[in-house]
Amino acid sequence: MDSYFENEELDEFESIPDEILSTFPDQNQWGELLFDANGNMPLTPEEQEVMIQRLEQKFIEVMDILRISRRDPNSNRTPMRIARMLVKELFAGRYQEPPKSTIFPNRKKVNELIISKGITVMSVCSHHWQPISGDCAIGYIPNKYVLGISKLTRIVDWFCRRGQIQEELGEQIADYIESLIKPKALGVVIRARHYCMIARGVKGNEENSLMITSVMRGYLLTDLNLRNEFLNLIGMGYVK
Repeated sequence: MDSYFENEELDEFESIPDEILSTFPDQNQWGELLFDANGNMPLTPEEQEVMIQRLEQKFIEVMDILRISRRDPNSNRTPMRIARMLVKELFAGRYQEPPKSTIFPNRKKVNELIISKGITVMSVCSHHWQPISGDCAIGYIPNKYVLGISKLTRIVDWFCRRGQIQEELGEQIADYIESLIKPKALGVVIRARHYCMIARGVKGNEENSLMITSVMRGYLLTDLNLRNEFLNLIGMGYVK
């Protein structure tokens, strides 16, 4: 396994052969199950504190390897800051229960688009752990139920607070909303900047480097006029 990763010619996004993947552990050194970067496994506050303490020790090692002195007053608390930031903030969605979602009956039989846009997207890319920053727009036509509008923001934030790739983030948000209210139509559009290609790599222009992904379900997938209405209302223009 070591010789495979020591190959300097290896493309960082090249698929790892199955025989190599099969050697990767299913548990960590403490016998705890591992799961995907954008997965969810709720932990108690006590379990989270244990994780923070372990991480602090590992980041002390990282700083030592990088030869960063902890005598530096700007760095002597950095291992704890990073550990707490990862568990309680950037990756919090991995370890928290899903947000409580208030669902109401569609008493007036609303049959038009309900849209929330400008929802903050703040996540971390799974590949390099660099920020993903942008916004999300969600639109749906309800069936029997409508979702409390603030809950859309909470759902987006919960899925953002973990390692992500933007393509899967939109799908996860759409899957979750469908599981809650089974809408007739659903659209999730995300526009975000990826600092793994702004701060490193190709070093794209921060103003112009923007990734846009869309997920369309139900009538928004099959009805072009409805899709155009949705895209126009969120400021994305028309599809011809």
